[in-house]
Amino acid sequence: MPINVISAGISTTVQDLGRPGYYHLGIPMGGAMDRMALRAGNLLVGNDEGLACLECAFFGPELEFTEDTVIAITGAEMPPKIDGIPQPTWTALAIRAGQVLSFDYLQAGARAYIAVAGGIDVPMALGSRSTYAIGSLGGVNGRAVQPGDALPLGQSTASKPGNSLAAELRRLPTDDTLLRILPGLYSHRLTAQSLDGFFADRWRVANEADRMGYRFQGGKPLEFVAQEQPFGAGSDPSNITDACYPYGSVQVPSGAEPIILHRDAVSGGGYFMLGTVISADMDLIGQLQPNTHIRFEKVDMAMALEARAARRTHMETIRAALR
Repeated sequence: MPINVISAGISTTVQDLGRPGYYHLGIPMGGAMDRMALRAGNLLVGNDEGLACLECAFFGPELEFTEDTVIAITGAEMPPKIDGIPQPTWTALAIRAGQVLSFDYLQAGARAYIAVAGGIDVPMALGSRSTYAIGSLGGVNGRAVQPGDALPLGQSTASKPGNSLAAELRRLPTDDTLLRILPGLYSHRLTAQSLDGFFADRWRVANEADRMGYRFQGGKPLEFVAQEQPFGAGSDPSNITDACYPYGSVQVPSGAEPIILHRDAVSGGGYFMLGTVISADMDLIGQLQPNTHIRFEKVDMAMALEARAARRTHMETIRAALR
């Protein structure tokens, strides 16, 4: 029996862990902006970690359930309510046929995840149910959820309600969150003083913060090393001859406002990249609200690999806690 969408919130999409393997064709990996939150939600309701959930940005939907099941809300602190009664986040919740799930105003973070026992069973597209709206791929007819949609559910092996993830194992950004960057790619295009200033400055999340990327404001403009632009590049010093964009790469058009490319970003273009945000910090970006502050921290490869290992250990701890 499906979930009936009464209202859809601002941007509610079906997401799983994405569709790797097609980036060279211009199709991004996609999937949940906060992969840890999606994994934890699935574990709470007894699903495999990668089953499809609903990702809700900034404002949640209103959903009517047509069968008894178990749900969990993870990620952003967007307090859920069942028939108007407040419920805890990061907890397996029983919901009965005919009951309505809704949400209070966002309190922390940016994106919440609604995991349902059995997962959201929309058709697969290139090995994933994730919505890639720009390419009209996956999800519900390649788009965000809309009022009147009926979301099918998969076969359930639901866990018992009441299981909860301890607060110390949850992860949300704070003001002045540190985002670690491995410099390289085209960082040689900047003066050494300007690159140092980039890491010293305090930046603010701009309003352009979505699944394609996050823009940041408030730091000093970057200074480029004087050079003759190569054939095929634009006249601006931040332009390059078109190149591939790594996931998490940081481009700074005209040296003014950094943009971090995220899950649904394009795979290439003509802006230089000063480095790449390490994989361990990409989930945090998806939970940043506009107008919050961050700082960039320079790391080397050994530090990036150490952070990745720590992130893997953290996920293993979550798995052990929810078994």
